[in-house]
Amino acid sequence: MELSTKGRYAVMAMVDLAQNSEAAASRGRAVNLSEIAERQEISQSYLEQLFARLRRRGLVASARGPGGGYRLAANPDQISIGAIMQAVEEPLKVTRCDAHVRVGCLKANRRCLTHDLWDELSRHISLFLGAVTLADVLSRQMPGKAEALAQFAREAAE
Repeated sequence: MELSTKGRYAVMAMVDLAQNSEAAASRGRAVNLSEIAERQEISQSYLEQLFARLRRRGLVASARGPGGGYRLAANPDQISIGAIMQAVEEPLKVTRCDAHVRVGCLKANRRCLTHDLWDELSRHISLFLGAVTLADVLSRQMPGKAEALAQFAREAAE
């Protein structure tokens, strides 16, 4: 399974932002990207690119000037990991098959023998990431198997 650096770093930075927003706000400031870059050992210029995308998708708000930086645009329990991944336009690839290809992933538009398996796995992962919020990650409370299966059943019924 492949989760790109872009997706991993965006999630790490957003969790850091969520964790440090309250302390920064109590000092009358936003969280500076240089602080996140230092704590998470991520290039600041790379974070600037990611946060531009996150801002365009409405997940963060920026403030300029003294005390400037970034704030979450919503509460941590309202921002899903799936939304962060989508904001940085990073699809999760479980194989070389494109889960959204209905024609075929092999030459001559043939589907590989395991295409449906990977398509279903991609759906499960997407549902899981959509159900996990920044607050869940911070509290280390991931949705359990029962909740994930119930969510999947609800989504499949729609």
